[in-house]
Amino acid sequence: MNIEDIKRLPISELSDLAKKLEVPGASGMRRQDLIFAILQTQAEQNGVISGSGVLEILPDGFGFLRAVDYNYLPSP
Repeated sequence: MNIEDIKRLPISELSDLAKKLEVPGASGMRRQDLIFAILQTQAEQNGVISGSGVLEILPDGFGFLRAVDYNYLPSP
């Protein structure tokens, strides 16, 4: 499952996907929360999600995947 593909889906398809994956509490979620819940459920069930961008690794070891959609800046 690719993050970019999911972000492009209309809310109706996101809701259908959430039902298929049995995402708890999916009804009534905001779009961004629903996308996160779908990705989290997918990762828990299958262990794999993918995305694209530039990985910024901070000195403390944490990393952030920066997307071209936001000019590689932190997401809103």
